[in-house]
Amino acid sequence: MHDKVDSSVLVLVEEFLTARATRKPSPHTLQAYRRDLLGVARLAAEQAAPPLPLDALPITALSPRSLRAAFAAFAAPRAAASVHRAWSTWNNFFTFLVAEGVVAGNPMPAVDRPRAPLPQPKPLRGDDTPEQLLDAVAQAVGRQHDPWPERDLAVVALALCTGLRLSELLALRVGSVAGRAGERRVDVAGKGGRPRVVPVEPELDGVLAAYLESRVRRFGARSVRPDSALLVDRRGEPLRRGGLQYLVDSCYRRAGITDRVPAGARLHALRHTFATRLAEDGASAAEIMRLLGHASLASSQTYIEVTAGQQRAAVRSNRTHRVLVGLVSAE
Repeated sequence: MHDKVDSSVLVLVEEFLTARATRKPSPHTLQAYRRDLLGVARLAAEQAAPPLPLDALPITALSPRSLRAAFAAFAAPRAAASVHRAWSTWNNFFTFLVAEGVVAGNPMPAVDRPRAPLPQPKPLRGDDTPEQLLDAVAQAVGRQHDPWPERDLAVVALALCTGLRLSELLALRVGSVAGRAGERRVDVAGKGGRPRVVPVEPELDGVLAAYLESRVRRFGARSVRPDSALLVDRRGEPLRRGGLQYLVDSCYRRAGITDRVPAGARLHALRHTFATRLAEDGASAAEIMRLLGHASLASSQTYIEVTAGQQRAAVRSNRTHRVLVGLVSAE
């Protein structure tokens, strides 16, 4: 057995997070790992007999029984999805400890977890909202400081026509858009290290070309080398997470569509709009899965199910059905 068998949970959590950092997760992901691990551990320490301070809780104190009690207390004020995420984090934590020889086995299979509901799509509301958004951002607005409509249009069009995640957009290089004319594609470094390729149609290719030409005028030809970031700010520096979110929010405001953006969606609404329109136009769940880089078919299936539900609701609203009910009753 590993000589750290008597180590405190706090020390081992930090070792786990250090090991995870080599996978290059986002800071938000690491913060979520730490929050879930410490939140449950704190409850386990409080429920120990006698209660212990968190920094004195040994890993040997975490039995299936104590973990079940801690997770029950953790779950009480939280949504099922949050509890499911915490369970997965603890499962990964114990898998790490088993591999390191710190513990003999993983107790998490003995701890029940709720079934995490699949998140529902949150596309932009309104049939013509994407077109209205694109039209608005393509215009240079006088009240903008240093307007750059070519860049703004490229960002919004790229998100709407490829369905890339925020992190995937930020990771794009100029050379990520490759291929011959008529066969262009964007090479995506996907979530979980899963690369994928998304076709780029000529219209989007033209928008990206116009953006890169405007960038050469602003910052020179060296700014569009293949290894340069594809999306940059007004100083020519690579866009960061907050800057990209702010840019998309400002595009929503300029288009006057903030009331059509689902709460909490922001840039993700563009990805969901891409997927929802694919489903509306007949794409299969497998095709949506490949294009969006989903790990499971179930995630992609939600777009088709929502679309089918909307179609059924539209059919149900037809007044003719009420006439049919009356006819059947009259027989």
